[in-house]
Amino acid sequence: MKLDSFIRVFAGIMILVSVGLTYFVNPGWLLFTCFIGLNLIQSAFTGFCPPSIILRKLGWVGSDDVVRIGGLKKS
Repeated sequence: MKLDSFIRVFAGIMILVSVGLTYFVNPGWLLFTCFIGLNLIQSAFTGFCPPSIILRKLGWVGSDDVVRIGGLKKS
């Protein structure tokens, strides 16, 4: 899966988790939803995306921008 698609899926999952936490645990979790939304907006304008940096440091993204869960194969 390409990095851009993976980031969109990850953001969607995080929003759904935060909405679930808001509904079942505490309305204060709505701030987490707002944080995710603001991060998506700023990354659209600046190109700075913390999850993509973390995935690259973990070695999950190859030079072709394809995400490989668990890391790249060592040759």
